[in-house]
Amino acid sequence: MGLIKEFRDFAMRGNVIDLAVGVVIGSAFGKIISSLVANIVMPPLNLLTSKFGVNFNDLAWRVRMESPKLLADGTAEMKDGKPVMLLQDYPILNYGPFIQAVVDFLLVAAAIFLVVKLINTAKARFDEKKDEAPAAPPEDVMLLREIRDVLVKR
Repeated sequence: MGLIKEFRDFAMRGNVIDLAVGVVIGSAFGKIISSLVANIVMPPLNLLTSKFGVNFNDLAWRVRMESPKLLADGTAEMKDGKPVMLLQDYPILNYGPFIQAVVDFLLVAAAIFLVVKLINTAKARFDEKKDEAPAAPPEDVMLLREIRDVLVKR
């Protein structure tokens, strides 16, 4: 029974619950930011880059160790009894999707920064209004307080 009680105490500790709430809210916030970037920010960017013919996902570099040589009859040259690799057999380094992922990350980070900045600004304005001193009481209330103080002294 001691282990179950210890686990219950651990699970009900404030830090664990706060962390769980933070993870859930962070996940939902991440979906909002991803939607903002995918549906609001990226369409104008895609329109802009498509005018220049740039599509990051298509960028790649084919690694070639040696160039294949074709014989007059259309067959590949043999080397050590094995055919020399053809162009489609060479590995491809797809750096375009990597660039796209970096751009997506930067856009998501910028969107999160702007949203958090707006929230912090709104919170600071709310706190400023809270910290303002209360307005002075009306004149009749001040007069009644003076009368009360004089009566207390007698």
